[in-house]
Amino acid sequence: MSPARRRRCVEHVTASLGVSERFACRVLGQHRSTQQKRPRGADDEAALTADIIELARRYGRYGYRRIAALLRDAGWAVNHKRVERIWRREGLKVPQRQPKRDRLWLADGSCIRLRPEHANHVWAYDFVEDRTDDWGRFRMLCVVDEFTREALAIRVARKRSSTDVIDVLADLFIARGIPAHIRSDQGPEFVADAVKGWIVGVGATTAYIEKGSPWENGYVESFNARLRDELLNGEVFHTLAEARVLIERWRRHYNEKRPHSSLGYRPPAPKVVLFAPPRRVTRLGASTRGSH
Repeated sequence: MSPARRRRCVEHVTASLGVSERFACRVLGQHRSTQQKRPRGADDEAALTADIIELARRYGRYGYRRIAALLRDAGWAVNHKRVERIWRREGLKVPQRQPKRDRLWLADGSCIRLRPEHANHVWAYDFVEDRTDDWGRFRMLCVVDEFTREALAIRVARKRSSTDVIDVLADLFIARGIPAHIRSDQGPEFVADAVKGWIVGVGATTAYIEKGSPWENGYVESFNARLRDELLNGEVFHTLAEARVLIERWRRHYNEKRPHSSLGYRPPAPKVVLFAPPRRVTRLGASTRGSH
């Protein structure tokens, strides 16, 4: 037991049995100096507790490890053990973990054996559905880089066709380059001849998962679960335009700030701040920027 728990045991024995503290410490193996020394909380305990509660209120589906990563990014020098202690002391609830599923390993060399090796190696995409406040259905096309875990795009519309899929991929190919493989299920928008022909024509390869096996597309399925758990289940979208704004805001937060457990609790694509090169004064007194 920890010294604090042994201290409470000694106090319980002395109060219930009426023996002296010296005798109880000798019997229970507690050193007298440890028993009489009272722990002092850190000077920043109150401020740290307030920040943990605020982050837990803002990101209700984050556990203490993700909260600890956000605190370190904000400048706190804390580890996850201290955050966990305060987390449990304040009665904050840790979200339940979802059960893991075994992956299928096929002997025919199908796409399930394809593993991302670098950025732009394997992209995955899938549809997610939700409704606005007036019960109007809309669909989101989510595209994820499996290696970096970055959410490349979430496009929102009332309906999506194979032509819309090509439009989204074309925009991403121009901005990001062409990936080696694109993984998806066998939905009608993805297996359409126009989509397959266009993807092959630009130099990529389609990798379709087996029917009825969503766990084979685990990266984008995991992303979709986070999207629904952290945003869709807690927001009421009054209009489609509002949904587009809030979903894009969440995507940027996911890429730039949200700690990702598989990346060592770092965000997939943290925002880069570019600094201008320092000025240097020449012999003639003229200042140059970045000259040699």
